[in-house]
Amino acid sequence: MDTIEAIKQQIDSNPIILYMKGSPNQPQCGFSAKASQALMGCGERFAFVDILSNPDIRAKLPEVGNWPTFPQLWVAGELVGGCDIICEMHDTGELQTLIKEAVAAQPAQ
Repeated sequence: MDTIEAIKQQIDSNPIILYMKGSPNQPQCGFSAKASQALMGCGERFAFVDILSNPDIRAKLPEVGNWPTFPQLWVAGELVGGCDIICEMHDTGELQTLIKEAVAAQPAQ
């Protein structure tokens, strides 16, 4: 499986996935820290990929979503955006609504 296929599989198999530098508990940049904090504030589990330890994903992900920077939040297979958009949506309550809807749309496991 090539890197772009692997990225698409990650996005398809995770209702909420954050591509970031580091991890939510140990972010490696301020933007990733703010984005993961906003996402954790929604109270739902989410997947993440540390692009620093996955250089192939770091190189190819901008091609998938046509978005050049990190972090990148994907919800229900759609690119939401980066840190500024995530934080703005969190401040207005839109992020929590989007996250809750994505979780509710998932089949029970």
